[in-house]
Amino acid sequence: MKKEIVMPQMGESITEGTIIKWYKKVGESVKKDEILYEISTDKVDTEIPSPEDGVLSEIKFSENETVDVGTVVAILETEGTGTEKSEPVKNENVSAEPEAVKSESENLVDIPMPKMGESVTEGTVIKWYKKVGDKVKRDETLFEISTDKVDTEVPSPVVGVLAEILVKENETADVDTVVAKIYTSDKIYKTSAAEKEETEAKLTNDEAAKQVEKVIPRKKKVNQNTNRFYSPLVMNIAQKENVSFNELETIPGSGINGRVTKKDILNYIENRNTGKTFTSQEAKETVIKRGESVEVIPMNNIRKKIMQHMIQSRDTSVHVSEVMEVDMTKIHNFIVKNREKLLSDEGIKLTYMAFISYAAVKALKDYPFVNASIDGDNILVKKYVNLGIAVAVEPNGLIVPNIKNAEDKSVRGLAKAIADIGYRARNKKLNPDEVADGTFSITNYGVFGALFGSPIINQPEVAILGVGAVVKKPVVVEVDGTDVIAIKPMMYLSLSHDHRLVDGMLGGMFLKAVKNYLENFDVGSV
Repeated sequence: MKKEIVMPQMGESITEGTIIKWYKKVGESVKKDEILYEISTDKVDTEIPSPEDGVLSEIKFSENETVDVGTVVAILETEGTGTEKSEPVKNENVSAEPEAVKSESENLVDIPMPKMGESVTEGTVIKWYKKVGDKVKRDETLFEISTDKVDTEVPSPVVGVLAEILVKENETADVDTVVAKIYTSDKIYKTSAAEKEETEAKLTNDEAAKQVEKVIPRKKKVNQNTNRFYSPLVMNIAQKENVSFNELETIPGSGINGRVTKKDILNYIENRNTGKTFTSQEAKETVIKRGESVEVIPMNNIRKKIMQHMIQSRDTSVHVSEVMEVDMTKIHNFIVKNREKLLSDEGIKLTYMAFISYAAVKALKDYPFVNASIDGDNILVKKYVNLGIAVAVEPNGLIVPNIKNAEDKSVRGLAKAIADIGYRARNKKLNPDEVADGTFSITNYGVFGALFGSPIINQPEVAILGVGAVVKKPVVVEVDGTDVIAIKPMMYLSLSHDHRLVDGMLGGMFLKAVKNYLENFDVGSV
């Protein structure tokens, strides 16, 4: 069967794409979801996976050619004959209950905002990967969300056609709020762990369009001449407060791409009641004047959440900091001697952080109050160590995933775990529980060359360890009763602790223990 591969639409305003690279040649086999080619648009560069298993039989456009959206760029030969979609397969061993929630319409499935952790109550839609009318496969990425814990991609629980998007990009919704509806032409089945076959819906493009039209009638445009987007929340406020559409057009928007936010329309209504209003042209002129010398960059969701958490931590914990200098000679020499061998033999990238984490875990066992949290007038002492490792996320963010039960891991195990969560944090592959229930955190600002600092405690923990850069410097050491100057790899450790529970004595004893474990490390046990 011939499968046409078309130039995808990477956004509503995107009309064409340039093929940067073909990853397969004519005649080569390709697996489903294997990268087929890469495209560039004026919005994004992205790799396009193959929709099915098959053999690439024809490439219609070469690299560096620009093609309109919807144009066939290649032909894939797949097994089987007939229509592109197969009949749904019913399996007697699977439950008839859908993963998502059926709405009032028989063939509409509600897609809710997922709960990404026990303490998470809302999420912000960062990006929709599908638009209304697009076909969606089960487990295909539908949209991406950001919470105060983690950014993650959310897959579709069913096969069908995206019928309606209820929460737009950059809008925030409570957990379990319906953010979209998917039309599916048949019953939806859960897939058991033992059964890997997906349930396919029999949907052609024409049928899908007709069914979506029946279920979700197309909304009439209020004004054909406007390009501005108004969220359902803003439209509801406008309706309740008798704000006409022409008035909406004059309200200056502070949101993404000049969108009118809830705050904008409420401010407008308040000013209208007092006679103080601004036209969009007046507001634009004000922004232009400001922009001559100041660039205004709206905070993204991650930066907003970091800001809120830092203020909360500052206003919750009584921060006190202590600093100690550590001689890293033993560990430094071991790493220099064994780094390449461990990397080639076991794939372990050995760094100072693995040793520091190991020493910190041992010290936490010696001083368990540093591994505790405060609940009202109670102290919650954790008998396990979920070790948080702060990871910088480009372009301007921070996330603290934690290594569960770190007390059970060796130096090598910690090295692997640190590398793993760091990679997945930077690539949005973390699981929600990996950023929850931490008991103690470490932040390594030494990786940027900083010698020491005073980090902010990661709530609800009561302490955080800061790691400075390891620097060779002259120090005074005693040799046979005589003070001499030697060059040694030295490092500062700083401990920020909550003085409500960890006072100066306890903080100092804990930090001293970490120092002793590092300076007297038994490298033979690694």
